[in-house]
Amino acid sequence: MKKLTYGCDVGAICQTAYVVEDIHKAIEWWIEKAGVGPWFLLDSFGSPEHVYRGRPNTANVAIAMSFTGTMNIELLQPLDNEPSVYRETIDKIGYGFHHFGIAQDNIEEEVQRRIARGEVLAHRARVPTGGEVAYFEGGAGAPGFVELIPVTPGMDAGFTRFWEQTQNWDGKDPVRSFI
Repeated sequence: MKKLTYGCDVGAICQTAYVVEDIHKAIEWWIEKAGVGPWFLLDSFGSPEHVYRGRPNTANVAIAMSFTGTMNIELLQPLDNEPSVYRETIDKIGYGFHHFGIAQDNIEEEVQRRIARGEVLAHRARVPTGGEVAYFEGGAGAPGFVELIPVTPGMDAGFTRFWEQTQNWDGKDPVRSFI
């Protein structure tokens, strides 16, 4: 099986994500309670090119990422009240678990395979690391969404850069730039 530079298998869950009310307080919690850090913060992520439930969407979120082992932890804070997969989760269950992310080599092929199986595509978005992510409904009884994350050179380099800085972290500079 193909591996990303930081050790995650392509085709496997590489990320767990949580929708949070206050990204800075959430970062503090993860550092203090779980020893996870440093965090890489993107203050604003939104674009009119995003698509939510088949329509253009301008919802904006702050994103923070870190690692525990080879598992990427992502925090998502909605910055507006636009309809989105993030608001949908908050309205349905409140703040907390949002999605599992699966690293995909051929995301378009996997999107078509899932649609053909009857899975519901909820969101598409171009991401800073290259390509477009795709969120699918998890189905009845699921804990949240499933995000397909495109394995691109930028994704591997970005996630590896974050992961490397979490190895033997000394507690200094707990919040760093995502870009």
